Amino acid sequence: MNSKIWLTISLAAAAWVTSLQAVPEDGKYNVLFIISDDLTYSALSCYGNTVCQTPNIDRLAERGVRFTRAYCQGSYCGPSRASFMSGYYPHATGVLGYKSPRPKIGDRQTWAQLFKDNGYYSARVSKIYHMGVPGGIEEGSDGADDPISWTERFNSPGPEWAASGNAETLENNPDGKKPAVGGNTFVVVEADGDDLVHSDGKTAAKAVELIQQFDKNSGSRKGEPFWLGVGFVRPHVPLVAPASYFPPYLPYSKMVLPEKIPGDWDDIPTAGINYKTSQGMEMDIRRQKKLLGGYYASVAYMDAQVGKVLDALEAAGLEDETIIIFTSDHGYHLGEHDFWSKVSLRDVSAGVPLIICVPGKEPAVCNSLTELIDLYPTTAKLCGLDFPKATQGKDLSPMLDDSSFEVRDAAFCVAPMRKGFLLRTQEYSYIQYNEDASDGIELFDIQNDPEQYTNLAENPDYEWIVAAFKAKLASKLRTIRDNDLGLSSEHTLVR
Repeated sequence: MNSKIWLTISLAAAAWVTSLQAVPEDGKYNVLFIISDDLTYSALSCYGNTVCQTPNIDRLAERGVRFTRAYCQGSYCGPSRASFMSGYYPHATGVLGYKSPRPKIGDRQTWAQLFKDNGYYSARVSKIYHMGVPGGIEEGSDGADDPISWTERFNSPGPEWAASGNAETLENNPDGKKPAVGGNTFVVVEADGDDLVHSDGKTAAKAVELIQQFDKNSGSRKGEPFWLGVGFVRPHVPLVAPASYFPPYLPYSKMVLPEKIPGDWDDIPTAGINYKTSQGMEMDIRRQKKLLGGYYASVAYMDAQVGKVLDALEAAGLEDETIIIFTSDHGYHLGEHDFWSKVSLRDVSAGVPLIICVPGKEPAVCNSLTELIDLYPTTAKLCGLDFPKATQGKDLSPMLDDSSFEVRDAAFCVAPMRKGFLLRTQEYSYIQYNEDASDGIELFDIQNDPEQYTNLAENPDYEWIVAAFKAKLASKLRTIRDNDLGLSSEHTLVR
């Protein structure tokens, strides 16, 4: 036999054996869902950041599929989390704020509930559905949680902005006299104490404890499949982390801010100017640089907690039986266009980091358009579970074998606070404010203007493209709202 043919056959046979070994005996993978809060993909070294240190998220990217064009369905916490956990878009459930989707979805199964109802131990640690940060973390409360999604649930209270240490309020504090304050405020705290003083350290410790119960050799729950949601709250403000995570980003003066272009806002509608800007918050360059350094330190702290969870999974002998997902609820501006925080529908705010590791699948980078709402049907498919037919996400599992595979021609996201809608194709980013576009439109040519500086919506040469997007958005919204959320077809399932 020709040596090249023999080599091809041998490699194919080896891959087949490896894939068989990766499937658990009962055919049920575990699911470990790790989500950060307010994390932009641009802060991760596996996405190209050369300053922020994220070795543990990077190690996931080295063995999984890293998605470069993944989008949330709501550009702030509440609608995004209600969407991917329920499997429905915000305008289908009406959750445009910080509420639970349960009243609208009735007895339809949420993502975690589907697994629980199919014999999985289902648990969350800290923030999976919306939970106020810092308020809900200080209180240790459940927020807009859905109790019937879980076998057990655990909160991780922490001191947040009130942690002892070196603290400074950066926004609306030009004279420096304002003390550290709570709420959704830019406060940096170089905190005293170790990881376990704070919420994310406690979250990692509890997740490790739970994983140990499933240890293949000694766990009290060994052999039982699990769906475990681990919700880290950093880098959501306040930017509090143990002081040991700050030195790589000190002095803050060495931080490099995004380029500021004169007249950058001149061609966009008022609704397109983000709700937090350097100008609006009276933050000078020193404070902006400190904010960036504090954000990176918070990301590094969160990354270290991710590492503890991954180490526990490996020590328990469960890496080859567990689907691991890492993502964020939405992205975040770090000074691009002089914008800060979330809500915006630009890529760094509506886009999210997404890494999916499935045992036996080769690492890859996928540039196809994806949405967080797709995680529910994808994991159900991979684990051989039937899921409600009306679920609005799409199965991404073919992308895990072929990174060029596409399931969407456009990603969809909303910013209810601004009545904003995004349709993001490979070529264009189309943003419309109000369903009748009465508050303006933005159109960016992503191929030639990836940083989204030039709004083409009023350019006559693009009139036909704007009209096509306007019609496509109207059709998308009709489809979302026409989805049957009544209970008559509740038990129609797909595999």
